[in-house]
Amino acid sequence: MNIGGKKYTHQQVGLILIGDELLNGSRTDKHMAKAIELLKARGMSLNWVRIIGDTKQEIVDTLKQTIRTGDLVFSFGGIGATPDDVTRASAATAFELELTRHPEAQAIIEEKFGEQAYPNRILMSDLPEGALLIPNTINKVPGFKVGHHHFVPGFPNMSWPMIEWVLETHYQHLFDDEPNVEWRWNILGVAESSLLDMMNELLATFIEVGLSSLPSTERRGDLIDFGLKGPEKDVSKAATWLEKKLDEMNIKYESRTK
Repeated sequence: MNIGGKKYTHQQVGLILIGDELLNGSRTDKHMAKAIELLKARGMSLNWVRIIGDTKQEIVDTLKQTIRTGDLVFSFGGIGATPDDVTRASAATAFELELTRHPEAQAIIEEKFGEQAYPNRILMSDLPEGALLIPNTINKVPGFKVGHHHFVPGFPNMSWPMIEWVLETHYQHLFDDEPNVEWRWNILGVAESSLLDMMNELLATFIEVGLSSLPSTERRGDLIDFGLKGPEKDVSKAATWLEKKLDEMNIKYESRTK
């Protein structure tokens, strides 16, 4: 369980992973782990992920929900030209915008494919009215941005550089040189329930710190994976307090990891 900690005072970051192949198991997602890595390098963190199918109504409903949050969102997949690529049209519907041919995207696709741009590839330049383009360094076909929602291909070699470009171009104000840290311990030989009073006291004493307590299912009642998360200076103080409290309770624990 995760308890307490500092309340969010800035934009949260979420991912929407689109594709029936993710839900039926024919393809394994790689984007979440990479997004966490790219965000962490900038002192940011991932707050939520949604995996949905290729159905237009499901995409529209999901986008309407995430638009209301004001979160920074990356959506992967479904922006190609095949009939199952319905993300562009779904985004237009969700944002209540017309799906129109974007002149700059049209020019890019025409330059890239020449006569072969028509009649199908050019459909990838039909975007929600007023959308901003996200450059694609691999095949030049751009993604697009509407508000704080960013739509990129499902192909990792294309989408990952596009995410970095979005962060560096539009969201440097969210970068954090002093991001939260998380320190963890293995607490041994004690039931989680016997630590509840200690947990509540810790949270009341260090209001900027959150905690997580994960009992082992393999070593029942014998090992608890315990963590503290928050600003490093606060976690450091809470860590000293925690270890002193465990010593006073004659509870064994293994060295913390950072």
